[in-house]
Amino acid sequence: MSLTPLAFEAAAWCAERLDEVELALSQWVGVGAPESLAAPMRYAVLGGGKRIRALLAMAAQEAVQAPREAGLRAACAVELIHAYSLVHDDMPCMDNDVLRRGKPTVHVQFGEANALLAGDALQAQAFELLTPQDNSLPPVQQAQLCGLLARAAGAGGMAGGQAIDLASVGLALDEPQLRHMHRLKTGALLQASVLMGAACAPSLKAQTVAALTAFADALGLAFQVVDDVLDVTADAATLGKTAGKDAANDKPTYVSLLGLAKAQALAHSLLEQAMAALAESDLPDTRALAALAERVVQRTS
Repeated sequence: MSLTPLAFEAAAWCAERLDEVELALSQWVGVGAPESLAAPMRYAVLGGGKRIRALLAMAAQEAVQAPREAGLRAACAVELIHAYSLVHDDMPCMDNDVLRRGKPTVHVQFGEANALLAGDALQAQAFELLTPQDNSLPPVQQAQLCGLLARAAGAGGMAGGQAIDLASVGLALDEPQLRHMHRLKTGALLQASVLMGAACAPSLKAQTVAALTAFADALGLAFQVVDDVLDVTADAATLGKTAGKDAANDKPTYVSLLGLAKAQALAHSLLEQAMAALAESDLPDTRALAALAERVVQRTS
């Protein structure tokens, strides 16, 4: 049974917001860059991906009834950070992967040097989007959004989690260690997506911020648990990336730690936790956030 009210047309909502995000990204990514750099930047970002982070940012922006321009910039900035991380993660010095979003990875298509530069440029452009020169975002809001994104992407977030992941190959992590790694590597940016969308409003009650933080924390971990499950249950054509690579690389996962059935049960338990936290937000309409939470756990790719 769906946890999302039937009156909310989740598919239509997602399709409309995705169109907005894709149009904005196509207008912004790589513009003004040399073609040798613009091409891999656009290849890395456009025409693929679930855009779950962007959708979360926009859903949170709508939930707090903030201006759309700020929400769209936050959504695209998060997507650029996510894209840059995938470009770098796929390179031979890290995961050495050849397939991403159903097509050759950036370093396979454009070479390692161009892939490295494209990732660097995407990271920088994310912060450019949050600091428009026309001051369409107030300076205080620019600083808040940049701070949220930087902390989620840096040593205390995504990059730190990736470092732990690389250092953990072949090790038997316990559940708290695995949870910590994934909360940094995957959860931090998903949480930032929600909090950046919410930060588009000039002020929020502490209760609302705390509830959205707890919602995003549970959802971020659920996302990674589902990723671990799909790595052993889906094929490469469905995933759009190499299947079974975690086991092949001897990486610790929730499936290797708990087994498949318990990992699947954990994902659904985390969804319930996320929904319970969302109910405490005191926001008038959180249906889009709830629908996205369901989408994360029920996805097949």
